[in-house]
Amino acid sequence: MDVQRLSQLLLRVQSGEVTVDSALDELRRLPFEDIGFAQVDHHRSLRKGFPEVVFGLGKTPSQIATIAQRLLAQSDRLLVTRASPESYELVVRDAPDAHYYESSRAIVVDRREAKALTTGVIVVSAGTADLPVAEEAVVTAGLLDSAVEQIQDVGVAGVHRLLDRVGQLQKARAIVVVAGMEGALPSLVGGLVSAPVIAVPTSIGYGASFQGLAPLLAMLNSCAPGVAVVNIDNGFGAGYLAGIINRIARPE
Repeated sequence: MDVQRLSQLLLRVQSGEVTVDSALDELRRLPFEDIGFAQVDHHRSLRKGFPEVVFGLGKTPSQIATIAQRLLAQSDRLLVTRASPESYELVVRDAPDAHYYESSRAIVVDRREAKALTTGVIVVSAGTADLPVAEEAVVTAGLLDSAVEQIQDVGVAGVHRLLDRVGQLQKARAIVVVAGMEGALPSLVGGLVSAPVIAVPTSIGYGASFQGLAPLLAMLNSCAPGVAVVNIDNGFGAGYLAGIINRIARPE
């Protein structure tokens, strides 16, 4: 139940199209719906401006499909992260308009009317191996109404590739920087721009990167001001934060 749907329901009650009892039946599912193995939070969109996001890892395809069905009964948007193709196959049976992003393993449904997206978010990735995490950030920020630009394969091993895009970076309102190995790229970007930089360490790298721990610590110790860090491989968290920053910062 998002703001638009709630407003429409109240207007239908006001016009007499829907009875008070029928409206109460819909509102009884707020703030959550107990489906046995999960408590589906239909109220989150009213609080946060974005419906509950489903973390697919550890859930069975059947559980994911059931949660998705219940969320879509009350919302025009759905995002499932870390979902398997098997989960998508079940979701798409009830939601034929669902889309699966194979690289980031995200399931997306967006049934809203066409809406102008706001520019201002850039997602930068150090290497090709970082693209799945970067795509998760792109998909998430896009659902938060941001038109996302991508800059790919500009790691510090060839810094001239990044410096060639400085003009583009300096126009952003929020920048997500995804990097593994030693995790130096967010510091470099942070020293070149005035926008907040959201650093995402990835688990990409040789043994001493400790599956993302080394870049995580490097990013936390960044000497460039304006750099914040999310968890290892958390493209969703970075994309969500970038989308919120862009929403708040836009002139209108």
